[in-house]
Amino acid sequence: MSKRERISPVDTAWLRMDRPTNLMMIVGIMMFDGAMDYGRLRRTLEARLLPYRRFRQKVVHDATGAWWEDDADFDLDGHLHHAALPAGDHKVELQKMAAELMSTPLDPNRPLWSFHLVDRYDGGSALVVRIHHCIADGIALIGVMLSLTDLSPDAPDRPGPPLEMAREDGPDSFFWNRVFEPVTQGMITAINFSTQAWLKYFELMTHPGQLLDYSRQGAGMAAELANLLIMPADSPTRFKGKPGGTKAVAWSEPMPLDEIKAVGRALGCSVNDLLLSSVAGAMRVYLEERGDALDGVEVRAMVPVNMRSKADEGKLGNRFGLVTLLLPVYMENPFERVFEVRRRMEELKGSYQPVVALGVLAATGMAPKFVQDIALDILANKASAVMTNVPGPQQPLYLAGTRLAQQMFWVPQSGDIGVGVSILSYDGRVQFGLVTDRHFVTDPENIVSRFQPEFEKLLYALLLEPWEELRSPEEIELGLKAELPSAPRQAERKPRKPRKKPAAAPAQAEAAPPPSSTD
Repeated sequence: MSKRERISPVDTAWLRMDRPTNLMMIVGIMMFDGAMDYGRLRRTLEARLLPYRRFRQKVVHDATGAWWEDDADFDLDGHLHHAALPAGDHKVELQKMAAELMSTPLDPNRPLWSFHLVDRYDGGSALVVRIHHCIADGIALIGVMLSLTDLSPDAPDRPGPPLEMAREDGPDSFFWNRVFEPVTQGMITAINFSTQAWLKYFELMTHPGQLLDYSRQGAGMAAELANLLIMPADSPTRFKGKPGGTKAVAWSEPMPLDEIKAVGRALGCSVNDLLLSSVAGAMRVYLEERGDALDGVEVRAMVPVNMRSKADEGKLGNRFGLVTLLLPVYMENPFERVFEVRRRMEELKGSYQPVVALGVLAATGMAPKFVQDIALDILANKASAVMTNVPGPQQPLYLAGTRLAQQMFWVPQSGDIGVGVSILSYDGRVQFGLVTDRHFVTDPENIVSRFQPEFEKLLYALLLEPWEELRSPEEIELGLKAELPSAPRQAERKPRKPRKKPAAAPAQAEAAPPPSSTD
């Protein structure tokens, strides 16, 4: 009989989250400059991917729950497929293929992943990757994909990572390993403990008088859970409703990362602030062009938060929490909007939301499935989108001897959420990706195409600012607040020379100084 390993509660939750309208697969596309050799790709996967035991294991169920079990009939050719795009617009055809695969379940009788090598894509090749979320989260899977690549096209064959060994858990370790340990580790990450965090835990066990400090943290987590449960739903828009199950995907042209960082330094904002603000701006323009109401409209996004520690490097499974971010879609002024996104992101720092979300997943993964569905629907119904930002390698990579030119991925959406925004950096550039349910949005390319212009509104305003009038980020924000119609103008503000406002930015927006600080 094959050796089994119990699936953790968090991974069980992701396994059982599949619905016909939303399948829990992480789907990625890798685009290559040249034609990839199928035989060499197969050898690479055999040598570097299959040593990860999860990719040779299938899911089995019994009365006690779900288990990982070695697939005695495993065949790599059942997971690696070869195709070619039909004649026509290659990008459109590849998007159609990805959308169809995104709506097609993986074979539950096999390990839950597949690779599709696509010939004749834009003079080169493409690789469509599907991996079920129960195997690992996005951060872990980036590590898996990196282990398949090299820094040069002629790198010699090398073996993959060591085989991951199944862990035997005794009865006394069940509760600790399945629930308390991941939640405690998540809390350590969320509240920014030092590397001595575990020493503090054992200190608590030997000095109960310190319990008050730790109970305050527990009270904070309880309050955060209550806030999640009573959180009102976000604004009703065309991004919200009952999904139909048919997907549409799109991705943008890459944007220079250095350019984004420079604007961020000038405005005192992070790269993440700028990108999320651009997403909100793109959504606003899309709704506006369709005549939808915009007053007070806010779109809530579920944002994954990496909660992996150093000890988790190289391990699969899911180790992330979630925070909820309201995007101020109603704000037209791009400066006002990015500062508001920054303010809201700052409020989330140190929040217990990530660990509470991880704890909810762990608890529901141990409960009956109908309980999990009810609990997760409560959270999913409060949001319209899932948005994730994953840092990738900043140097060119090669897979099976072929240069990776561009890559994108999409995260699954749980419950009735029908919009997913993914941001991935690679080789000095940033890539936006968007997946929508066709019941909500049939043309995601018309949203994706707005991301870069929304960012460029900030960039052009900074470039057109007269150098003698450049100010600090703090002065920009204060000046902006003073010029907005809802705020009185500051009496003590120095008069400025008349100048032509940049056409690419709203008239209220102020300009900023050249970069002077780091992200």
